[in-house]
Amino acid sequence: MPNDTLELAQTLIARRSFTPADDGCQQILIDHLEKLGFHIEKMRFGNVDNLWARRGNTTPLLCFAGHTDVVPTGPLEQWDSDPFIPTIREGRLYGRGAADMKSSLAAFITAIETFLAQHAQHQGSIALLITSDEEGVAIDGTAKVVETLKARGELLDYCIVGEPTCTDKLGDTIKNGRRGSLSGNLTIKGIQGHIAYPHLAKNPIHLVAPVIAELANTEWDQGNEFFPPTTWHISNINAGTGATNVIPGTLNLLFNFRFSTANTVEALTTKVHEILDKHGLDYELQWELSGKPYLTPKAELADAISAAITKVTAVEPQLSTSGGTSDGRFIADICSQVVEFGPRNATIHKLNEYVDVDDLEQLSRIYLLTMENLLSSEKETNQTHSDSFLDKLKKYFSFE
Repeated sequence: MPNDTLELAQTLIARRSFTPADDGCQQILIDHLEKLGFHIEKMRFGNVDNLWARRGNTTPLLCFAGHTDVVPTGPLEQWDSDPFIPTIREGRLYGRGAADMKSSLAAFITAIETFLAQHAQHQGSIALLITSDEEGVAIDGTAKVVETLKARGELLDYCIVGEPTCTDKLGDTIKNGRRGSLSGNLTIKGIQGHIAYPHLAKNPIHLVAPVIAELANTEWDQGNEFFPPTTWHISNINAGTGATNVIPGTLNLLFNFRFSTANTVEALTTKVHEILDKHGLDYELQWELSGKPYLTPKAELADAISAAITKVTAVEPQLSTSGGTSDGRFIADICSQVVEFGPRNATIHKLNEYVDVDDLEQLSRIYLLTMENLLSSEKETNQTHSDSFLDKLKKYFSFE
């Protein structure tokens, strides 16, 4: 039915799955997948529900990945309708998670249902990796599932993450990579004292000022074909007692690198320590790597989904690595070709989040055609080539 994706999206949106809660969303997906012959594995780590579902044991393995958890709604009185009562107004489906990313989950399911109905003898295998810990700390979600799959040697050939990627219209953007995120928690040690006797104190604010200038002006790399140059930015800085006559004894500074495949964690951390040591600072520095960068070259997966998008929407998609991190950073550890594609991202995490109703079935069809491009059986491919040859003969000899 033409409204299957819409109906399933509405069912999922109605669930109050605030991260890391799943609130029954994965069971809704399981109910569909079990009927299609998928082997279901529920993987619960900590208080996070995860789902690994697979149909088939041959290669290539195409995986659809996503999350059921959503961010908080913000002030309910500022929504035009209840965020957990999916509502259609002027051709738009409103609700928390409509764009990020319950519509993609619904489109995954309906696309797979249609594909299996039409291609019973397809090549390869199909899987879904679903978590309820993407919008939160992302410790017990996709990262743990990937660790489990890697430990038992279960690797993916292709993965489509259903994150909302498009900007102006459905189909305009595919994410084929993301920058890495590396944070630092830096403490500069000085000597507290009376501001009237500066020779008896050591002001960490003054000490760190030239260091900040050098870090901010350092060229870390020049980026590459797909990524802009690495950036370093301060996110928070704090020092002082609140009094105007006290030189602080310590300063705390939080900073973050967004870096590409043109650089490495080791090179960035080494350079920062070199700059700090050069200025003779007494400091402590703790590092936290939130995710490594990943990049999928223009290959089978990118070509397959690009062709599907153009066929459905008549839009030529652009490959992009912009934006923050996603669970693709974990999946890239067991899959060489990872792309993200989903609906428009204009309203994600905002009040009155929505997705265009017309985009829902188009999204499902794009996923369907991508599966056909990657998993059509040799028998089906040969038949298509044969039909094409016969058509040419008919045209040449002008007979029916």
